[in-house]
Amino acid sequence: MNFIKELSWRGMLQDSTPGAEAFLNEGPTKGYIGFDPTAPSMTIGNYVQLMILRLFQLSGHTPIILMGGATGRIGDPSGKDKERQLKSFEELDSNLNFQLDQAKKFLSFEGENAAIVVNNLDFYKEMNVLNFLRDVGKTLTVSYMMSKDSVKNRLESGLSFTEFSYQLMQAYDFQKLYTDQNCRIQMGGSDQWGNITSGTEFIRRNVSGKAYAVTTPLLTKSDGKKFGKSEEGNLWLDPKMTTPYKFYQFWINADDADIPTFIRYFTLKTQSDVESLEVEHADNPRKLKEILAEELTRRVHSDQAYESVMNVSEILFGRTATEDSLKGLAESDLETISKEIKSYCISKSDLSNGIKITDLLSNRTEVLKSRSEAKRAVKNNAISINKVKITSDEHMLTFTDLIHDKYIMLENGKKNKFMLIFV
Repeated sequence: MNFIKELSWRGMLQDSTPGAEAFLNEGPTKGYIGFDPTAPSMTIGNYVQLMILRLFQLSGHTPIILMGGATGRIGDPSGKDKERQLKSFEELDSNLNFQLDQAKKFLSFEGENAAIVVNNLDFYKEMNVLNFLRDVGKTLTVSYMMSKDSVKNRLESGLSFTEFSYQLMQAYDFQKLYTDQNCRIQMGGSDQWGNITSGTEFIRRNVSGKAYAVTTPLLTKSDGKKFGKSEEGNLWLDPKMTTPYKFYQFWINADDADIPTFIRYFTLKTQSDVESLEVEHADNPRKLKEILAEELTRRVHSDQAYESVMNVSEILFGRTATEDSLKGLAESDLETISKEIKSYCISKSDLSNGIKITDLLSNRTEVLKSRSEAKRAVKNNAISINKVKITSDEHMLTFTDLIHDKYIMLENGKKNKFMLIFV
């Protein structure tokens, strides 16, 4: 696989320094991307860069994950319109360990081009401020640093010396990886171009070496909005922060116009496979979304998580769901469903004497306004408990109706679904 050509057909190549493609074609080399642990989990935006490393590895090269144990303590001004709030060292260390475990899922750590992990805190923890100013700060002039967009764009809103120095640290990181690991390529988003090329300048000036930069366009949606945001906020790779169901639904609900871009950025299918799928499903963009959503949910989460998503989707939207299929769900699946539909918490002790269906519909919940409405709904065969139609307005709910000793699903017609949570 030719790495630069692979990025090109996918629309993932923004800029590269002269000679980068020719150098990469000479044979296997090492390249890196840095990740600052400023959040408790990686996001789908971070995953764009993990995809770059994976494609780099599939092209026969060795990827390096540089975790920003040091740079995370400083804060990157790139793409930010105001100063970051600094995190505590303890929080950053916790984030770093968690994010590293996430990143390791997507690269191979075996074989000739096994991925490498480096923490840039190791570059600085024994370096005092005088050594930093002499050995690092002396390399670039202030005018050179001021010419970078990451700095220029922040001059009016304010830029501390702390964030101003970030460029120096990222540049020195590249120099250290060049000398310690023979790493010749740094990759990243297009907003990192200034920091990355500062690194190639460090290497040229300080060790008379030649290094290269490759950047990826910042991914945006067709409406111009930032990619990776759902209605609830960031799309996290941690299933506790973004459930596999919500993760799957993000791709299913994507704008049709975004799907060609999303597929190229995130699938591991070949160019010919992607183009064949687009021809085959030209009149059915929903199918393309399903293919991408399945691939990503399986890869980011697991096969089991994908199967769980399908089970939840069948209960919420399918027409063939039964009492057995509902009761066969894992408790975590029922919890997911409870977050997707209107839910009511009811005291479990109320089941001791049973709860009459009309009382449940009109008093314990707000499903219907009155007992008379509840009676009519039952008479019209509209009410179901755990996928079973209720035929009598005298029906009583008891402990035997609980699924996983906690949940009961209530339906009024085909579209109005509710979860009862007994605590």
